[in-house]
Amino acid sequence: MRLVFAGTPVVALPALDAIAASQHELVAVVTRPDAPAGRGRQLVPSPVSAWASERGIPVLTPAKPRDPEFQEQLRALEPDCAPVVAYGALVPRSALDIPRHGWVNLHFSLLPAWRGAAPVQHAVLHGDEVTGASVFLLEEGLDTGPVYGTLTEPVGPRDTSGDLLERLAKSGAELLVQVLDGIGAGALSAVPQPHEGVTTAPKLTVEDAQVRWGDPAFAVDRRVRACTPAPGAWTTFRGERLKLGPVTPLTAATVIAGGPASPGPGQIAVERNRVLVGTGTVPVVLGTVTAPGKKAMPADAWARGARVESGELVS
Repeated sequence: MRLVFAGTPVVALPALDAIAASQHELVAVVTRPDAPAGRGRQLVPSPVSAWASERGIPVLTPAKPRDPEFQEQLRALEPDCAPVVAYGALVPRSALDIPRHGWVNLHFSLLPAWRGAAPVQHAVLHGDEVTGASVFLLEEGLDTGPVYGTLTEPVGPRDTSGDLLERLAKSGAELLVQVLDGIGAGALSAVPQPHEGVTTAPKLTVEDAQVRWGDPAFAVDRRVRACTPAPGAWTTFRGERLKLGPVTPLTAATVIAGGPASPGPGQIAVERNRVLVGTGTVPVVLGTVTAPGKKAMPADAWARGARVESGELVS
């Protein structure tokens, strides 16, 4: 089939690599316009744009997919199908109808669970033990279209959203090509999503990433892992924001009766080779800490440099 691929961030690149190695013809990519980045805020092309430009593949960067000029360009390419991975813009009906087989989206959840922009982050945040990926026919609704195929992926107890997304991007790329093969051969039909089990996964904000130290340790752990690497879990200490890497909850058995008093929620306990913070249940051991203007460092090195004393608070 003649394909026009739509995607923007790095997570879309495994799918592009898989399509480039497939029997299909990639005639163009659609991606978000160049965006300011870095200290100089210079315009930088998206990872998908850079990938295509390096290979001499035409790049379309409409401000919005409803732009008539873009839709004329898309129509002129005569695509059979438009595979999509993390494009980042809503596609109107007038554009959805242009490819003969529509727009086919790789989404990183087992639909209808976690419809929305951040399915992997929400799977980690809510403690899912299994997640996966779905390839479905794009509709105007939010991830509501009928599904062509799925795969499952276990969520490890120490997985960050970055770890999980990296694995799903690779396995999902293979699933996407298998679906495209089936569509091209006329051997695959999409199945409507069930009405039960619908959950939504809106983008996690910076406010969502602030650690709630009064939560149980398992919830603190999940929040930090869900927000790693983005938007980045954080807390405040001495009036400044600290970015936190994944933490490790202590088990109840390691909080020894008769030993030092367990720190209260948000209270720091500095030990020789580690730094603890109290939660609503057992303490957690801090991993890496990034102070303003500094590089990430182990929590014990941060505590020594900042001369942190036991009993100080984070919030």
